[in-house]
Amino acid sequence: MKIAIPRLGRILLVAIQQDLSDDEALAFQSNLLGTIAEIEALGVVVDISALDVVDSFMARVINDTANMARLLGAEVIVCGIQPFVAFTLVEMGRGLLSADCTFNLEQGLKTLQSRIASRGDYSLPDEHDDLII
Repeated sequence: MKIAIPRLGRILLVAIQQDLSDDEALAFQSNLLGTIAEIEALGVVVDISALDVVDSFMARVINDTANMARLLGAEVIVCGIQPFVAFTLVEMGRGLLSADCTFNLEQGLKTLQSRIASRGDYSLPDEHDDLII
């Protein structure tokens, strides 16, 4: 299964809608990092609200991907973590330490906008502005 990576200017929005096998998770990571490099993305929001379970491998992939994305120059926000997923990650000792987390996509985009603006890079457009970043 290939995960679509829609763009909003130089922002990438990723929604993981179902559990991924280990191979699919690694393919997702590679595809996302390639897209970040290709468009010189300023940031990525990864929505995992549809996931009821995040195992230790997937948590590691998300953490590693966030670290790698930051090395490429992109900020990473993970949104929509379900309570049971948060409980499980903490119980496993697998917090998402490399990514900032928000409740939902809207908060994720606002947080991303703030982080990008604080870097002195471009900002996300207001709702009436063009989407060119």
